[in-house]
Amino acid sequence: MENQSVVTTFIMVGLSSDTQLQVLLFVLFLSIYIIALLGNLLIMAAVLSSSKLQRPMYFFLFHLAVVDIICTSTIIPQMLGNLVVVRKSISYPGCMAQLYFFTWCLGVEMVLFTVMAYDRYVAVCHPLRYSIMMNKTTCMGLSALVMVIAVVNALVHTGLVLQLTFCGPNIINHFFCEIPSLLVLSCTRSVRINEVMFFTADIFLAMGSYCFIVRAILRIKTTEGRRKAFSTCSSHLIVVSLYYSAVIYTYIRPASSYSFNKDKIIATLYSLVTPTVNPIVYTLRNKDVKMAIKKMLPHLGK
Repeated sequence: MENQSVVTTFIMVGLSSDTQLQVLLFVLFLSIYIIALLGNLLIMAAVLSSSKLQRPMYFFLFHLAVVDIICTSTIIPQMLGNLVVVRKSISYPGCMAQLYFFTWCLGVEMVLFTVMAYDRYVAVCHPLRYSIMMNKTTCMGLSALVMVIAVVNALVHTGLVLQLTFCGPNIINHFFCEIPSLLVLSCTRSVRINEVMFFTADIFLAMGSYCFIVRAILRIKTTEGRRKAFSTCSSHLIVVSLYYSAVIYTYIRPASSYSFNKDKIIATLYSLVTPTVNPIVYTLRNKDVKMAIKKMLPHLGK
């Protein structure tokens, strides 16, 4: 693929140019990074160490924790580095690499949410056949499918961005390299194909999770059963709603309508906040995970 770019380095505007605020942002995002790492590593260790967590739901939760670590590690270290230097730059290859890995993380997370919703759908609607329908082979197959879809999605979007010409300006009004912030810098006459592709991808990847959860709840006849099912899926719905609404809001609009001072705040929801709160949301009401963590860290139970 021929690289048509004449820009070799991009300058990041970041979230703020105020020096005092940058100190606060550094402390804030360093704290978020530490919490995200520790929380997701704790979930991974709990799933690996507990025999009670050797079930499909926790198999996919383990994958989610891995992706959340990759996502935050793709963005925050570079972001922290830019907060402590005067020239907040990133090379063109570095920007494209960050774009690819973040897009991959988006794809994995969106499809993984759908797979997790399908797992809950089978558990609620087909409890007697659950162990057969969600056997080891099925789980491994679903995991492989998630990865294939995410890799193809990331390759397509990154490849389309690599086809664009960047001849200046080279100032990215964002805190990391993301597709919308790069499209507005392109000297290529039209970026319509990029907009159509990520609009289509987001709608396709986002709808499955809601469909499985709503279908599972509607198939339950009794009010009490629906209440229990909704209670079971409520944590997933909270995370999915927060994540999908922010992603869809960012990616379904044409490049000409972006308002980056506002959109940068929205981007923190799906790039930084969601990977950090996922461990809390998925363990807060889960007795098995909490028991596994207490066994690993006995002093927590005292």
